[in-house]
Parts: sequence; structure tokens; C-alpha cells
Amino acid sequence: MDSALTQDTVRVLLSVIIGLIIGAEREYWNKSAGLRTFILVSFGACLFTLLSEKMGVQSPERIASNIVTGIGFLGAGVIWQASNRISGITTATSIWATASLGLCVGIGEIKLAFLGTFIVLFTLRTLSYVEEWFDALHKIREYELTFHKTYTPAHVRAWLEEFGLKGVLIGEVGEGDLSRYTFRVTGKSASHAAFTMALRTHSKCRDYRF
Repeated sequence: MDSALTQDTVRVLLSVIIGLIIGAEREYWNKSAGLRTFILVSFGACLFTLLSEKMGVQSPERIASNIVTGIGFLGAGVIWQASNRISGITTATSIWATASLGLCVGIGEIKLAFLGTFIVLFTLRTLSYVEEWFDALHKIREYELTFHKTYTPAHVRAWLEEFGLKGVLIGEVGEGDLSRYTFRVTGKSASHAAFTMALRTHSKCRDYRF
């Protein structure tokens, strides 16, 4: 077998392995892009790089920039917004990083590719626990609270303070005998949990969402 073909085959297989490793982590946590997506992203980036060498492209950096542009559109497809939450950004950046790893394999930078794979996995898994720790100490959440109109924003703020939470009124709408307040609330996760439990039994609270 031709040595160049053997080398290309090894690179392609390594790109698939890298995509499989990162994709398995995303699949395990049931993210919007999983095993197949990451394998194909890494494989595709590697293959485009190899083909650019075969075709004798004069400016190989243009291949890399076009791959990044294409991955940008793909990443945008996994980002979505629900209510006041945006999800999928980490998965989108993981796709982008995986494409760069496929490029590394395609140009023969195998050690750099596996170092990058380790860094991606470390960031996705280990640093997630650090994020959770920060989130437990300082969580920001927006609440839509519907009360009888006699229960004013000042009452809500005072009640939040009883739970160790700080609330800022960012919206208010009157609806007959009811008022709907939107508060941006800051505090510990445990305090948020206690507050939402108390909302269920508050005599003047008609509805709430966050």
C-alpha cells in the first residue's frame, strides 16, 4: 500500500477517534449535538485539509477559514433560546473546537490534536463543577410574579430579602386586580429554591415563572 495513502488513512481514523471521544461526552449528557455530529465535524475538517494538499491549493489558510465559516453556521443551529435562557453555546463552541482538532490531524499535528482533545474534555467536564460551585453561591434568575395589586414591588423586595435574595424590578404590567412584576433576582441557589417553594403557598401570589 502506498505510504502516503497509509498516512492519510491513519489521519482520517485519528480524526474519527477524536470526534468519537468528544461526541461520546456530549452524547452521555444528552446534548443537542452528539456522537455522530462530532465524528463528522472532525472527519470533515480533516478530509478537507487533506484534499487541499492533494489539489495543491496555493493558500491553504483559505481552506481553514472556510471550514471555520461553515462550522459557524452549524454551531448556530444548536443554540436556542427559551424564555430568558440561552442554551447550546457550550455545545456550539465544542463543535468549533472539534473542527480545529480535525484540522490539526489533517496537517499532521497529531500531538497537538490530542493535547487539544484533552483540554476540550477537561473544560467540558472538570470546569463544569467549578461553574456549579459559582452558581450555588451567586445565581441570577428572572422571575415573572403575578400578585394581587395590593401586593406592591416593595412588598416583593422585602419578602425576597427574608430569603437572602436581592431583587431588582425590571418590568411591571397591570391586569385588572392583578399586577405582573418581572424581577431580576440574585442570591444563592438554595435561597432561590426556598423562595420558589414559598411562592406556591403565598396567599396573594396568583402565578409565577422563571
